[in-house]
Amino acid sequence: MPNREKQIIRVSTIGIITNLVLAGLKFTVGFLSSSIAIMVDALNNTSDVLSSVVTVIGAKLAGRPADMAHPYGHGRIEYLSAAVISAIVLYAGVTAFAESFKKIIDPVEPEYTKLTLIVVAGGIATKIILGRYVSIKGKELSSDALKDLGQDALMDAATSSSTLIGAFLFILFKINLEAWLGILISIVIIKAGLDMFKETTSKILGERVSSEITKSIKETVCKTDGIIGAYDLVLTNYGPDKLIGSIHVEVPDDWTAGKIDTASREIIHNVFVEHNILITAVGVYSHNMSNSAVQEIENRIHRAALSQEYVLQLHGFYCDLEKHSIRFDIVVDFSAHDMDRVHDKVLNKAKELYPDYDITIQVDSDFAD
Repeated sequence: MPNREKQIIRVSTIGIITNLVLAGLKFTVGFLSSSIAIMVDALNNTSDVLSSVVTVIGAKLAGRPADMAHPYGHGRIEYLSAAVISAIVLYAGVTAFAESFKKIIDPVEPEYTKLTLIVVAGGIATKIILGRYVSIKGKELSSDALKDLGQDALMDAATSSSTLIGAFLFILFKINLEAWLGILISIVIIKAGLDMFKETTSKILGERVSSEITKSIKETVCKTDGIIGAYDLVLTNYGPDKLIGSIHVEVPDDWTAGKIDTASREIIHNVFVEHNILITAVGVYSHNMSNSAVQEIENRIHRAALSQEYVLQLHGFYCDLEKHSIRFDIVVDFSAHDMDRVHDKVLNKAKELYPDYDITIQVDSDFAD
């Protein structure tokens, strides 16, 4: 069992035990004091137990090795478990809202005791400690499920604080805000569940990899002897700790297949060792910029291309003076509504400059910085 999986299960188990104890205490004092706010709080703790159980199951399933049906492993199951947790939180929030609304229509006067206040105050302190611990471990382990659990625990501490305030208001001034506090707590829970679901869904759909990661990978690639530039980095996420991708590199046009093969293998090795990311393919752009005439052509077309709206970058430029052919790639911003139109504008600009040349342009999406 991988160390990461063990740690996630250990942290989740701590959460399960803690929330079981809190839920039991709060249900007891909530029932004895007829406090709907404390009962709602206890219900939330119960949902946290279920969330932690889902996290354990998700970690176990995600840790299974790759197989014929799933050659990239099962890491994405963690995102699904995070989505299930958000659904559990949403359900708890909606249920709490319904119960609190009933108490607004048919109010019951609570009866607080010292034990009630001690249990609620102790629950707040426990949730703060648990929330910070689980959040920190979630970031360390890149676990969305743990981060969601930690955020939920800290939110529970905040909502429990409102319950405690409501208890003091009733004791001191006989102001009964129980049901309204329950409504407030449930709304906070619902919002947290929606935020969790939105974040998890975004990752399931496939998010842009951070600039820090992509730039560091390109820097590693360019350290390989003879590599002139690195472009078109595409990374696909197959779990919190598993990225697989491809990249294009620019090399001198006189390199042999053997030299390209050697450099490609070195790139794949170095990226995996330094970043724990598997590069499955290294594409090649040939570079012939040693010719001053080609340099002048590239400079003019480069300026013309980048003057067009939505064009972010030009790379992979190659000019054959004998055959009168030019080829290059342009990176187009996702905000461009019509990429074909951007392509045509750049092509027309290039043809205005060099009408006798056969010009080929490949449009690339802005996958990575």
